[in-house]
Amino acid sequence: MDNSNEKNLNITINNKASDDDEVVISLVTIFKKLKKYFLLWIIVAVVFVVLTVGYATLTTQINKPKLNALISFSYSGIEKGNDPNGRKFDVNTLKNPSVIESALTELGMGLENLEVIREGISISGIIPSDAIDRITVYQNVYESAGNLNAAKEMLDVTYYPTQFKVYFDYNNTQLTTAEATDVLNAILDKYQDYFYEEYGYNESLGSAVTAISYDSYDYSEAVDVFKNNLTTLRRYVRQLSNEDSTRFRSAVTGYTFDDLYQAIITIQDIDLDKISSYITVNNLTKDKDASIAYYDYRISSLNRSKTSLEEQLKSVQESIEAYEKDQIFIFSGTDEANTNMSSTVASDQYDNMIKKKLQITEDLADTKQSINYYKERKDALQNNPAGSDAKAENLDAQLEALSDKINELIDLTSRTSDDYYKNVTLRNAYNVLVPAASTVTNRIHHIIDNAKLPLIVIEALVIVAFIMLAIVEAIVADGRKRKGIVPEADKEPEKAPKADPEPSAK
Repeated sequence: MDNSNEKNLNITINNKASDDDEVVISLVTIFKKLKKYFLLWIIVAVVFVVLTVGYATLTTQINKPKLNALISFSYSGIEKGNDPNGRKFDVNTLKNPSVIESALTELGMGLENLEVIREGISISGIIPSDAIDRITVYQNVYESAGNLNAAKEMLDVTYYPTQFKVYFDYNNTQLTTAEATDVLNAILDKYQDYFYEEYGYNESLGSAVTAISYDSYDYSEAVDVFKNNLTTLRRYVRQLSNEDSTRFRSAVTGYTFDDLYQAIITIQDIDLDKISSYITVNNLTKDKDASIAYYDYRISSLNRSKTSLEEQLKSVQESIEAYEKDQIFIFSGTDEANTNMSSTVASDQYDNMIKKKLQITEDLADTKQSINYYKERKDALQNNPAGSDAKAENLDAQLEALSDKINELIDLTSRTSDDYYKNVTLRNAYNVLVPAASTVTNRIHHIIDNAKLPLIVIEALVIVAFIMLAIVEAIVADGRKRKGIVPEADKEPEKAPKADPEPSAK
């Protein structure tokens, strides 16, 4: 093969000061050197892969990765950052100690790690990319313009997340990965119960209604206790009835809220009035003087409340009369025959004033009725002798029966409300979209994530090192060739001379 026909690509670095400093780098030589070290590069790369993965596996076992889950909220108001009651929603209630305690108790674990577990849980909202883009655009407008209108526009695009990622760092606990996974999922499940109790049936209301023991009071005072309890329960049920647009009938109790409301009214108007009348007619009391003093106090207190309610009602009535409803103008027709129409619509503020007026009116009526009742009881005690012991025993039995009825009604209200909130109002209010998981696949995924970046960096450095080595050797080899010094490794083997053909035999 003729060397003159060999095609080669050279890179020449020429120093004008001296031609002796001319350096010629042949790309072909570089590729030959790279080929020479190719097997070594493969071996080194494999070694570094093994070492990096091993190191990532070790660090993953020592510094355990956070567990994560995905939850979502879906109810009216969450898009504005509010809870179901219209107040500011705080997703960190998921870390409420009572929720964690319930989860640990269900799993049969001790509570010594409760605070450490709570500190290891963190929550971050997920904001879609389009919402981020809108907020960024308005922020740029505000920074460039610096005016109030731009600031208002920014407020209009404020985004409140409805999905949240829950992270659990359990490195400071003594939990294994499997145990930590169970704990996090149990907390997410128990938060659903907490959510229903917090925003569903008012458990504190039910507890308050049944907390006071009537038998520690005088008869007339016991009637007041029952009356207050029933009034509180009646208003709560009426509120639920007004909110319910589905005519909900509980599959658990078989009652609607209207049914419960009528049951409360029946107990107030029949059972409670019957007992109150029995006390008045028979002049029953445990302490006559104390009861008269109590009636005087109640009459005086209720008169003050009556005056206050009358002033509030007058103020609300004046506000309603002076309030201008929103107007809607409708333009139609041509210039020659133009007919304009307008109509008024009530705003939320106007509706709220009407509701407030109705509430004050009802409270005022109850107050007047109570004043008349206490005046009658006071007159009866002052002008009539006390009732007999037999009648007092009969009254005790009636009060006990009434207490049982009220407690049963509270239980029915509780179960009906729970059913309503869980299956209607808050049916999909809270969901665990992706529970925490600890599988072999997840652990491998974490190890790969931990090894990915250092492996890329190390392999890139190895490649650069081999390329630089090949370039240096190529420069040295080509320099020697130009000077006529050919390394033994680069010399081509000498070809044996061809033997002369033997003369043919004649």
